[in-house]
Amino acid sequence: MVLLGREITVLGAGIGGLTAALCLAARGARVTVLEQAPEIREMGAGLQISPNGRCVLQALGLGETLDAATIRARAVVLRDFADGREVLRMPLEANDGFRLTHRADLIDLLADAARAAGITLRLGCKVDAVELEDGAHPVLRLADGTSETAEILVGADGLHSQVRKVVERPVAPFFTGQVAWRMVLPQSVPPEPEASVFMGPGRHVVSYPLREGRERNVVAVEERDRWTTEGWTHKDDPMRVARAFASFAPQVRNWLKAAQTVHVWGLFRHEVAARWHKDGAVLVGDAAHPTLPFLAQGANMALEDAWVLADSLAQADSREAGFALYQSRREARVRRTVQAANGNARNYHLQLGPVRSMAHTGLSLFNRFAPTVPLRKFDWLYGKDVTRG
Repeated sequence: MVLLGREITVLGAGIGGLTAALCLAARGARVTVLEQAPEIREMGAGLQISPNGRCVLQALGLGETLDAATIRARAVVLRDFADGREVLRMPLEANDGFRLTHRADLIDLLADAARAAGITLRLGCKVDAVELEDGAHPVLRLADGTSETAEILVGADGLHSQVRKVVERPVAPFFTGQVAWRMVLPQSVPPEPEASVFMGPGRHVVSYPLREGRERNVVAVEERDRWTTEGWTHKDDPMRVARAFASFAPQVRNWLKAAQTVHVWGLFRHEVAARWHKDGAVLVGDAAHPTLPFLAQGANMALEDAWVLADSLAQADSREAGFALYQSRREARVRRTVQAANGNARNYHLQLGPVRSMAHTGLSLFNRFAPTVPLRKFDWLYGKDVTRG
C-alpha cells in the first residue's frame, strides 16, 4: 500500500499516537493528530525507555535528542524493604539503551518532531464517538457537534479508547488487588543513575532519578481488597502513603515524608484486544493492549506498535491487509510482555517470610556469581529491534 499522500487521522497525542504519526509521515502520509486536551502539557511522571523502544526513536532520527534529554541507567537494583540492603544488582553498563525520563519530556520531544515533520496537531478536539461501516471510511463525531471522515483512523486513545469500543465488544477490566501512588520529588543532590526496587510483603517501591538528577520518581504499590475508580489523576493525602510504608527502609520513609503532591490509582487488568482493526480503524498502544507497570513496557510497546503499523501498511496492498499483517506481527509479543509484567507483580510482593527469604537468597547468589544472568532472561524483550524487520 503506497502511503504517499494518504490522509491518516490519529486519535490521541500521547506517546503511541505521536510516534505513529511520525512513522506514517516518514513514509509520505499526510497525518492529522486529534487530541482532546487544550494543550500538550506536563503530565504523568517518570518512565523507562528500554533498548527495544529506543531503537524506534533512533530510526526516526531522534536518538541524539532523546539521549540528551534523559538519564542513562547504570543498573536495576532489587533491595530488601526493611533495611534497603542490595539483594540483586543487574548492571546495564554494557547496553546504553536504557533511559530514564519524565513522560512530559518525551511527549515534548515527539510533539516538536511532529510539528517539524509537517504533521497537523489539533488540540482541544474531543471525539465523543466513532462510527464504522463495512468497507467505508470511519466517521468521528466531535463534541462540538461536527463530524469528520477518516480514510485511515489510528486509535491511540488509551485505556478507554473510543476506537476500541467499535473495533470489538468491550470487556470490563477487573481490579488486580493493587493500588499505586506516584510522586515526583525535588533532589538537591543527584542520586545514582539507577532504578531501585524495594520488595516487601504485599507491597513494593520503585524509584529512579529524572531530569539530570534534579528530581526523583517514586511509585509505591500496595495490595488491597477493593478499589472503585480507575485513572491516575486522583490526588491523595501524602500521609496515607507514608503510613502504608512505615515499615520500609529509612531512605524510602524519607522520600515519602517529603512528598507534597501524591496521586493514587487502582491497577486494573484489561484484556489484550482479540481484534485490533476493523473497517479502516486500527488500535495501537494501550488502546489495544494495556499492561501493568511492573516491567516498564507500556511506552516501549507503543513505540514498537507505531513502527510496525507504518511498516506493515507500506508492505501490504490494502489497508485491511496492512492492519492484519500488523496484528500478526505484534500480538504474540505483546501478550508475552503483558504476562511477564503480571509475573513481576507477584515476585515483588512475596508474603511469607521463609519464601521471601529463600527467594532473596537465590537472587543474592546470582548477585555474587552471575549478576547478568537474571537480566538475560529478558533478551527476547530488550534485544528485539522492530526497525530491522
